Amino acid sequence: MKRTLLTTSLIFVTANIIGFAQDKPAASTTSNTAAPVRAFIDDEGPGWRSLTAADFTKVNSADDTWSWKDGVLHCTGQPVSVQRTTKEFGNFEMVVEWMHEKAAGNSGVFVWTTPASIEKLTAAGKPGLPDGTEVQILDHGFTDMMKAKGAKTDWFGTNGDVFPVRVKMTPFPPLSPDGSRSFPRKHLAHGHGEWNHYYIRAINGEVRLWVNGEEVSGGTAIEPKKGFLCLESEGSPIQFRKLRVRELP
Repeated sequence: MKRTLLTTSLIFVTANIIGFAQDKPAASTTSNTAAPVRAFIDDEGPGWRSLTAADFTKVNSADDTWSWKDGVLHCTGQPVSVQRTTKEFGNFEMVVEWMHEKAAGNSGVFVWTTPASIEKLTAAGKPGLPDGTEVQILDHGFTDMMKAKGAKTDWFGTNGDVFPVRVKMTPFPPLSPDGSRSFPRKHLAHGHGEWNHYYIRAINGEVRLWVNGEEVSGGTAIEPKKGFLCLESEGSPIQFRKLRVRELP
């Protein structure tokens, strides 16, 4: 009888310890010095390199739109514009970690951006976005903002849409109502104030996106399948870090 009571007590205490551990909140990842977001891809292998300030050039942003500090790229969100890589890319894979600073933040990574659209934006020097395949970076609060305005919210997602901007692409399902966007099949993105990890793989006219370690969306039959990589400024402050790329055959 005493042994039974002791065993029962031990089980009860163990269960409470486990429960406490599960209820304990996760460590904050809002700091620039927070540990890297867990992801499956090894971006330290052969061929990988970091993208730094020297790898980007101004297109139609203001002089103070983009700034580097302690290895983190800060974007004010103003004006709506992009900065591009200094070179064009064909087949590649890319890692980018990002964090929206405010709710409803909007941004993105443009893949295979056309030189013609970049030249047009640069010459005009006015707000605007280029032609290419966009991997969207959109905070969940954008949905609430659109609802408050009485606008529709079924045409976009906030967990990693991939879609063409004035270029050709056949999106992977699930699709947006008009069929133009690849909606993510899993909702894995964290909200503003938290870091997210994107892994983008672009090969032979096909773009696939992994969000925080799992593949969620993409598209194929993309034209063009070579061009600049661009980071987007679209109205709200955002931070980027661990920008890594590896060119592929």
